[in-house]
Amino acid sequence: MTVLSAYPAGSARPEHPAPARALAPVPAGRALALLLTLAGLVGLIASAVLTFDKIRLLSDPSYVPSCNINPVISCGSVMRTAQAEVFGFPNPLLGIAAFAVVLAVGAGSLAGAAFRRWFWLGLQLGAVLGLAFTHWLIVQALYRIGALCPYCMVVWAVTIALFWYLTLHTLRRGVVPVPARLRPVVREAVRYHWVVPALWYAVIALLVLNRFWSYWRTLL
Repeated sequence: MTVLSAYPAGSARPEHPAPARALAPVPAGRALALLLTLAGLVGLIASAVLTFDKIRLLSDPSYVPSCNINPVISCGSVMRTAQAEVFGFPNPLLGIAAFAVVLAVGAGSLAGAAFRRWFWLGLQLGAVLGLAFTHWLIVQALYRIGALCPYCMVVWAVTIALFWYLTLHTLRRGVVPVPARLRPVVREAVRYHWVVPALWYAVIALLVLNRFWSYWRTLL
């Protein structure tokens, strides 16, 4: 039923009609709320550890971060690069701010809060930007810096999961309109929700394996 057909002919209509669904708060659902809470907490901890190590490294250039394990798994090598301060300050500070928001949204959703469409759209936009930045950092780590940071990889994994499941939520709940012909695709994506992130992680793992194969094979 369209907005206009909801009002009988000749009756008064609101000055600015809008679908009730667009105005009503949209709950997250328990599964998504748990994901947001846990992912926000894990991402926040990883970002906080990276920030602490970065501050120690700035105050003492001889400081060796605890995640310096070998020539490939080396946080210190990553922290000393320009890519670690893209916006003029340590990247983990962005993570602290972003994951704190995610954690707050998840905790609020678990407590029964529901958010309006504009809020979910804003969170979705943040997830898209975070995903793009994360993949830029992945490319830099693999093909420019030539080293991996374990805590950074935790952030990669968390960001991908947040983007994927938040996208499914906004599509399934109608926050982002889906054409009728694509709704079966969304239903199948929700049904087999684990396939895409599993393949995503597998591709990244293969890229890591291939990029540093000359080192990995020395460990066999």
